[in-house]
Amino acid sequence: MIGLFDRLALPLLHALDPEDAHRLAIRLLKAAPLPGAAPDDTRLATRAFGLHFANPLGIAAGFDKHAEIPDALLHLGFGFVEVGTVTPLPQPGNPRPRLFRLDADQGVINRLGFNSEGADAVLARLAARVNVRSRSATAGGGGIIGVNIGANKDAPDRIVDYVGLIARFAPVASYVTINISSPNTPGLRNLQQAAVLDDLLARVVDARERVAQDAGPTPVLLKIAPDLSLTELDDVVGIARARRVDGMIVGNTTIARPAALRERAVAQQAGGLSGRPLFGLANRMLAETYVRVEGVFPLVGAGGIDSGKTALAKIRAGASLIQIYSGLVFRGLKLVGEIKSTLIAALERDRQDSLKDYVGADAASVTAQEWPV
Repeated sequence: MIGLFDRLALPLLHALDPEDAHRLAIRLLKAAPLPGAAPDDTRLATRAFGLHFANPLGIAAGFDKHAEIPDALLHLGFGFVEVGTVTPLPQPGNPRPRLFRLDADQGVINRLGFNSEGADAVLARLAARVNVRSRSATAGGGGIIGVNIGANKDAPDRIVDYVGLIARFAPVASYVTINISSPNTPGLRNLQQAAVLDDLLARVVDARERVAQDAGPTPVLLKIAPDLSLTELDDVVGIARARRVDGMIVGNTTIARPAALRERAVAQQAGGLSGRPLFGLANRMLAETYVRVEGVFPLVGAGGIDSGKTALAKIRAGASLIQIYSGLVFRGLKLVGEIKSTLIAALERDRQDSLKDYVGADAASVTAQEWPV
């Protein structure tokens, strides 16, 4: 059934403007009676941030921005869903066109700019479906739903925006991700600078602790850009460790344009590049982060996963969990099953009982390679 859906839907979606195609995909997943995924092999189970994941494959923020279809995505076999980015107040984002496919490269450029229906709308949807007492359940009992949060473009104090969103979403989120790495909100990445980041994380973690008595423990993750220098990464990881965040997502889209891109005209568009061309850089930054974290907290690997092979490579570079988005644009929903089948095949080949022994197994060798260009 998934194969038939892909064969019918992908040509239609690729005939449309990318943003129109995305809206249609959301509508189709709301309405289409797709069969649920089979129960996951227990060898795929992963524990991270105090949460139990039936499998390590999640869908990254940006797909279900407004928390319209988290349950439909869990139904399709994702181990977790990250909604957002959510801003405190509604904002339209940047003018269209702002989403571009690089078909020959299987990449995507976006400059959406945190288009959001706002916290009230997303909170209402999540509050209607989440029982706080089952936030860490598997997909059959509530599902793991992360909320990716960001500041409004015109906020007078962006840290205040993050602190306020932590307090609001802690009761309904399995975890909250602090997104300071989008390249499409002017000045946002400046929050990754050491002094500012230290203040931000101190206040965010303090807000999380203040609401914990009523909301329960809510893991806080930090999402970083793949464009950091290694000196900047040293600072970011050191602060994240000192401020006791629960994990990091590595990483967001890149403002770099690899020399090998074939869609040269489209590549001139401003915005963040994702998809297959991002894989090398994202994997290198993941491995660099892994060796700096030294096992203090788990990492989520994102960027360029479009096959079972690249998913396993991401885990071996240091990811306990992985996220996809742009890969679905080109591969369709069958990618979910392919990734899980590849992971199971690897476990059987190596006679392993879980994925944990793969996590970071190649990190040292990845960091020794030439820098991806």
